[in-house]
Amino acid sequence: MRLSIGDRVRVFNGTDGEWVCELAEPDGKTAIIVPTEQIRAQQTTDCPELTLMFAPVKKSETDFIVEKATELGVRRIRPVITQFTQTRTVRLDRFNKIALEAAEQTERLDLPEISDLVSLDAALSALPDETVLIFCDEAGEDDSKPWGGEQGRARAALAALGDLKARDAAILIGPEGGFSPDERQFLRSRAGTVPISLGPRILRAETAVVAALSLWQAVCGDWI
Repeated sequence: MRLSIGDRVRVFNGTDGEWVCELAEPDGKTAIIVPTEQIRAQQTTDCPELTLMFAPVKKSETDFIVEKATELGVRRIRPVITQFTQTRTVRLDRFNKIALEAAEQTERLDLPEISDLVSLDAALSALPDETVLIFCDEAGEDDSKPWGGEQGRARAALAALGDLKARDAAILIGPEGGFSPDERQFLRSRAGTVPISLGPRILRAETAVVAALSLWQAVCGDWI
């Protein structure tokens, strides 16, 4: 808004890399830019693709999840409804704006694909067969102890992720209150699902997202 004709800006469109462009004479309220030089080719990588599936939480926390998922290189963002999900509406226009700002901040040259809210079953059914589901499971299996005690807890994240290199993955984060017993049983028995533990503390959903994505990028992604 504060630039003048002849000023330069850097632009990207997710396909053709990053370009320096000059502002030309505007057409009414439409800005006109003229590409002058490509300064970065579109990034290509052999890194596996990562999808984030999460149950929306409160507005500001959900915005945080979308922002950090974009910053941490997620390719697809899939909000899902679980039995304990309390937030049942999402605004894709808001999510896409947040993702765009996060991409600009990190100088990422593409945007994640963000889907509308669907049931957990529908989201799982849409996953390609070759995509492994990383199930962040915070509970044990002893109903007589808080959070299920230690019996049946998932493997530590680093140990489990070490076996998943070079595979496309989807990370699943539950809502406040976690997954229901039926959901946990289903996910544990589902082919292609790898339960992981994010440590001895019960994390907030938005914290779990950042922790899980960071661990995956460090072990399987483009931080290697």
